[in-house]
Amino acid sequence: MKRALLKSIALITVMAIGACGDKAEIPAEINLPDKNPYPSTYQIPESPAFVLIGANILTGDGAELTNTDLLIENGKIVDIGTALEIKPDTIKVDAKGKWVTPGLIDVHSHMGVYPAPSTSNHSDGNEMTSPVTAEVWAEHSVWPGDPQFEKALAGGVTTVQILPGSGNLIGGRGVTLKNIPARTVQGMKFPGAPYSLKMACGENPKRVYGSRNTLPSTRMGNMAGYRKAWIQATEYKRSWDDYVSDAQAGEDVDQPSRNLRLETLAGVLEGDIRIHNHCYKADEMAQMIDMSKEFGYEIAAFHHAVEAYKVAPMLAKEGICGVMWADWWGFKQEAFDMVRENIALVDYAQACAVIHSDDPIQGQRLNQEIAKAMSAGNRMGLNIDAAKAITWGTINAAKSLGLDNQIGSLAAGKNADIVLWTKHPLSIYSLAQKVWIDGNLRFDRFDKSVQPTSDFNLGIISAEGARP
Repeated sequence: MKRALLKSIALITVMAIGACGDKAEIPAEINLPDKNPYPSTYQIPESPAFVLIGANILTGDGAELTNTDLLIENGKIVDIGTALEIKPDTIKVDAKGKWVTPGLIDVHSHMGVYPAPSTSNHSDGNEMTSPVTAEVWAEHSVWPGDPQFEKALAGGVTTVQILPGSGNLIGGRGVTLKNIPARTVQGMKFPGAPYSLKMACGENPKRVYGSRNTLPSTRMGNMAGYRKAWIQATEYKRSWDDYVSDAQAGEDVDQPSRNLRLETLAGVLEGDIRIHNHCYKADEMAQMIDMSKEFGYEIAAFHHAVEAYKVAPMLAKEGICGVMWADWWGFKQEAFDMVRENIALVDYAQACAVIHSDDPIQGQRLNQEIAKAMSAGNRMGLNIDAAKAITWGTINAAKSLGLDNQIGSLAAGKNADIVLWTKHPLSIYSLAQKVWIDGNLRFDRFDKSVQPTSDFNLGIISAEGARP
């Protein structure tokens, strides 16, 4: 291929683009496409400025404020405090004596890929045709009309990460969504949110593929399968690095063949895609960390992690979040050695502790799950207050997604994802009264006109005052 023809070269790999070194040094004649061929179409709707007056606020990053105002303009938090400068046309919301938190974040959900109604023909979360299916993307299975989204919204959940299932060693990309009604998944996608890659340790992949008499059928087979995939990804990344380097030098080069599976894995090696790893056992978490160092990538979070309490200092040292349930255990062998103090102990070790649902019912009640985990820690004398506990569903969850600069706490400049609660948010009697996403009121418990429902429900359920 001649130098003159390089103008027509398109480096069509998506995640290997970052592997090309300093993007500013790539000559213009090498045409680099957008890394995301399925971009978000979400736009923040216009909304009037408003201020919550006199609220009790859990900021989401460890502070508790009383009798405090919160000012929102253009979808962003402008200020938080007392005696704020408020423009005359700003709408005033009386929050005196009520509680306010950031929107809750569920970093492990299967809404949309395992939707309601739950039928076999609607089950789109596990592409169990190969132990490694890094080429599949959860967003291509998400059904935006899933009625579960609105139930989570009514529970104060404003952001969700939708993941593939855990039947494979490497199950595919996850996607982060804003919990809003939309006709397309692109309309829900959180703009600029990093992609994730779902990996799975332990019983699930070895059970699925062991029953087919193929690798993996053991935990050592699991590790071999991961390593084979990362070796292939390393070689794939190198082929694109060499191609770009040679093209920059003006050499006659042929473009490598595109591989959807490997370009996602190459994106992980470049740090563009975050690993979210289903992993229950302490020893397997340690092995996954060793493997990440072998191949030079980072792990964002271990999910479920029922034995995280055993290795909490290691998680803190490595900067890996433990994404956990409050009290699920015992439903299979690797889930047996759980303690209710798990989340509290991970937090005590100064690691990043996160609550999650992995369940459509728990996803509606994350505030109660946080309260259960806090209570378990306090019964053993850890003295955890509500301001600290709420971080497990706010700023720590945002950190695991790489979005803590935008969501997860109530601070000036951040997205106005806000929940006004009927009572203290960690009370079993508390309900989300109003939920704002980017400063737009998306749910109001006492106003049926602000209680969105899926198109699928129309004609199935009836709402008072609804048109025929």
